[in-house]
Amino acid sequence: MTATTDGSTGAVTPRAASASQPAHTTATTAATAATTTATDTRDIAARAIQRSTDFLLSRQDAEGWWKGDLETNVTMDAEDLLLRQFLGIRDEETTRAAALFIRGEQREDGTWATFFGGPGELSTTIEAYVALRLAGDRPDEAHMAKAAAWIREQGGIAASRVFTRIWLALFGWWKWDDLPELPPELIYFPKWVPLNIYDFGCWARQTIVPLTIVSAKRPVRPAPFALHELHRDPVDPNPAKAQAPATSWDGVFQRLDKALHAYHKVAPRRLRKAAMNSAARWIIERQENDGCWGGIQPPAVYSIIALHLLGYDLGHPILKAGLDSLDRFAVWREDGARMIEACQSPVWDTCLATIALADAGLPADHPQLVKAADWMLGEQVVRPGDWSVRRPELTPGGWAFEFHNDNYPDIDDTAEVALALRRVAHPDQERVEKAIERGVRWNLGMQSKNGAWGAFDVDNTSPFPNRLPFCDFGEVIDPPSADVTGHVVEMLAVEGRSHDPRTRRGIAWLLAEQEPNGAWFGRWGVNYLYGTGSVVPALITAGLPAAHPAIRRAVRWLESVQNDDGGWGEDLRSYRDRGWVGHGTSTASQTAWALLALLSAGEREAASVRRGVEWLARTQAEDGSWDEPYFTGTGFPWDFSINYHLYRQVFPLTALGRYVNGEPFADGSGHFAKGG
Repeated sequence: MTATTDGSTGAVTPRAASASQPAHTTATTAATAATTTATDTRDIAARAIQRSTDFLLSRQDAEGWWKGDLETNVTMDAEDLLLRQFLGIRDEETTRAAALFIRGEQREDGTWATFFGGPGELSTTIEAYVALRLAGDRPDEAHMAKAAAWIREQGGIAASRVFTRIWLALFGWWKWDDLPELPPELIYFPKWVPLNIYDFGCWARQTIVPLTIVSAKRPVRPAPFALHELHRDPVDPNPAKAQAPATSWDGVFQRLDKALHAYHKVAPRRLRKAAMNSAARWIIERQENDGCWGGIQPPAVYSIIALHLLGYDLGHPILKAGLDSLDRFAVWREDGARMIEACQSPVWDTCLATIALADAGLPADHPQLVKAADWMLGEQVVRPGDWSVRRPELTPGGWAFEFHNDNYPDIDDTAEVALALRRVAHPDQERVEKAIERGVRWNLGMQSKNGAWGAFDVDNTSPFPNRLPFCDFGEVIDPPSADVTGHVVEMLAVEGRSHDPRTRRGIAWLLAEQEPNGAWFGRWGVNYLYGTGSVVPALITAGLPAAHPAIRRAVRWLESVQNDDGGWGEDLRSYRDRGWVGHGTSTASQTAWALLALLSAGEREAASVRRGVEWLARTQAEDGSWDEPYFTGTGFPWDFSINYHLYRQVFPLTALGRYVNGEPFADGSGHFAKGG
């Protein structure tokens, strides 16, 4: 794929230095101060809609799907080079292109961040540094020396996360004995035993199973250079740390890890071999048709390493398909740089684009909407996956996020695809009805016992996985979230199930989850703006009156955090620092989320809405697109952030469309309730 500057596969903006304080306000422009009437604002919005519609239609693939770049951080690119070094297949062209991208993402202070404008992050900086060493950058070059000095100041390699040290252990830069133990016998734990593999979220499960093989094998490839400069004390690179008290959970799991290290030395060979073979079968059974695992990069790289360690050569169809799939995650930019996507999001992007275009007024039978619906219908997953371990009797019918991920359809995509299909006048309506019926039935069957919905699994809420010393790389369980639950409730309401007891339980859970300030936490988007923008439209669609106290609190909160320029923004630091909640530089996607909530709450004529609409129109580029270097998507809160390059296009168009055309399905008839 060749990157362009059109916003769908656009060149990644170089990183900016971090702000030290929450940015609530931005410069007020002359256009903001100008007085406009409601009619003026609607005219401005209508023109912006036309430009945005033309832009988005021009970006649809001939097969019917949309996909923007999914930008994360340079660990994807660094680990891709380390994988190729480990397998002996690293080539000059790939190395040069990856290094060009990694260098371009370095901050002024010599570090690498995990999101635009964010602070330097230790593990990311270490992995980027090592990748550049592989590319031939010398330790005494200014950019490398600055990075190494910062790494040492932060505690060196010893202070990095476990996954970084695993990559270094593969080349002898770190000792396997100094890593948490993860035995392959874990594969035999029945699902009722704590810490069985199904206690982990699907993304963690797919990563941990191959890593049990790597942990048991403890491979070491010859290191092409030393990394003494990354230790605070090269003589004692891993200084001893005091253990937590035995009466604390941290202390319990630290002592469990010591016991597992002792077991590693005495594990029965036949049992260990059998466990590794069982883990290998589990991995192979979950390889997708395109060669990847789960449609995401981390499980793919560790699965390839694990199977290779068990004797699968690189020419074996399984490994060849796996390596080919990783190449498809590469975005080649016009400047010759190569960026690796952690994942690809065509189903998600396509359903959101369909909703945006329909809500903007594109006719429901428009050929491009029909083509999009055809493609989405063909992507429905109709076979069991890992979710069926907890729901063995449930009939399949969900949609996944990626091109190929039949093992892990997700509840969020299924809800949004159903909402998108409802907006299209498809010539084979019976086919659409059957597909939506399957999706609704599957989503209802995936409701957790508390009445809410997680992303991939049911009741994936065990407290133990997050406490393992091994699991310091982000969220490893999949509890229900307000944003996913909101999307499901909205879908069920549109399907005429507002009064279904299961929908009512979801609504009750959402009302109980509202923060005291009136917002909802955003698990899969940044952050309270995303959560609130997902929940308020759902509650209104499900029949809550706009005068309900929960809706009024949400409206007051949104208006209280609007920036002086008329937009809304929220920094990723809000996941860790309450001072950032609702605060940050205005972005197109987050402004749209705020507007979606306010519009659904009946605030169309409010000054806050008019100012937000005018901000979107004012910041739109001539070609109808929006620019958004800030990360507004979430993989793991704080730990793994995402810039979906299509978010900046689809959400503003949806908000502008609803401002001009009214709320979809608001009258319960399946049609728009026209506004002003």
